[in-house]
Amino acid sequence: MSDTPAKPAASGKRPPRQVRTGTTGTGARKAASKSVRSRAREFALQGMYQHLVGGNPTGDIDAFTRDLAGFHKADSAHYDALLHGCIEQAGDLDALILPLLDRKMAEISPIEHGIMWIGAWEFLHCPDVPWRVTLNECIELAKEFGGTDGHKYVNAVLNGLAPQLRPAEVEADRQRGKARP
Repeated sequence: MSDTPAKPAASGKRPPRQVRTGTTGTGARKAASKSVRSRAREFALQGMYQHLVGGNPTGDIDAFTRDLAGFHKADSAHYDALLHGCIEQAGDLDALILPLLDRKMAEISPIEHGIMWIGAWEFLHCPDVPWRVTLNECIELAKEFGGTDGHKYVNAVLNGLAPQLRPAEVEADRQRGKARP
């Protein structure tokens, strides 16, 4: 064996080193940087899509989803609450969302529809999750799974809904914002 170092590739240059950040080229978070709750939201969204598009029963969706790769990395309690809560309260959630839409609900993508359910449900039932966190998580879901500008639509609707469902929290944030230099 020789002590001489191995020669570089035929071109003589190494490929440029990749920058490793927490986001993909589209701006969505990489899987390794996602929290267990973020993963729970993703799996719940997949289940809601099955419900909205295929009309599948919640029990079947739940059983199928729990067998998917990576489910063990999700917060299963939050997944359960989202999936079952959103589907059971679909009519109430739609009633909150509909006045904020500029089109019929039937014209909304099932992905954006499910994401808006998640946002509305968390605003109502997860006071431990700040409204801005819920909003950001929903925008991230729309960037990753929705249409090209779906995240902008989700942002607009949920920003309109937050003051109705979390008035004190939203107002406190506005007051803090005015106090900043």
